Amino acid sequence: MEVIEKAPAKINLNLDVLGKRDDGYHEMRMVMTSIDLADHLTFKPLEEDRIVLHSNSGFMPLDERNIVYKTALLVKERFNVTKGVDITIDKQIPIAAGLGGGSSDAAATLRGLNRLWNLGQSLEDLALLGAEIGSDVPYCVHGRTAHATGRGEKIELIEEIPQCWVVLVKPRKGISSWMIFENLNVESLQRYNTEEMLEAIKNHDYEQVAKHAGNALEQVSVEKQPAIKQIKEKMLQFGADAALMSGTGPTIYGLCKHSSRAHRVYNGLKGFCDEVYLVRTLK
Repeated sequence: MEVIEKAPAKINLNLDVLGKRDDGYHEMRMVMTSIDLADHLTFKPLEEDRIVLHSNSGFMPLDERNIVYKTALLVKERFNVTKGVDITIDKQIPIAAGLGGGSSDAAATLRGLNRLWNLGQSLEDLALLGAEIGSDVPYCVHGRTAHATGRGEKIELIEEIPQCWVVLVKPRKGISSWMIFENLNVESLQRYNTEEMLEAIKNHDYEQVAKHAGNALEQVSVEKQPAIKQIKEKMLQFGADAALMSGTGPTIYGLCKHSSRAHRVYNGLKGFCDEVYLVRTLK
């Protein structure tokens, strides 16, 4: 028996930072949606009590430092599972890109092991467990389009955004989230009205979704990596309806309503960027 789980990337349509909490995390309001760029994880049972990882990527550890390993270990301990698992990670989402690849892999591990070991947990149960692993994991357990609050772990599923094309550009140099949040001056950040984004999605209004896309952390990341601003400007020049950094970056995405425009943006950026992807939002 083997179980296969898809782990889609996510983009932040809206990201607002409200303040720093007593526990050291930041209070957030975000609107996120899944896109059709995904890792695939395959789970096979092992009789021996161990966790074995394989991957096509040479850029991540395959031991206890890996978030998939940590997640599998947490599940084994929480549910007293004495059997092992062999996990293969087909990595397609760029690493340290602001696209939630690690969190989505962790979420896929929760769903996959729930099926493999017949644990009988609901998605809500798995999302609660995922909050112990990382702030974005609860969202990734559910996927779809969601309004996230708290440190990102409180999830309200909402209507899907109008389906559109997404052009992604990952600059060569990554950015780690802790670098952005470590000395974050919340008072200096630009604010974004999440309610306007939620209203646009409720009304299935693509133009308003594009208009209200915003990321309060973008300027902070631009200061550490100016290429973000340059790529964003290029996206808009080539005709994207909106261009925005996802998460803490450094990946920039452009929204395009029409295929012809999306391909024009994609082809224009392929000329001077190595990692460029053309995908759609998930339905």
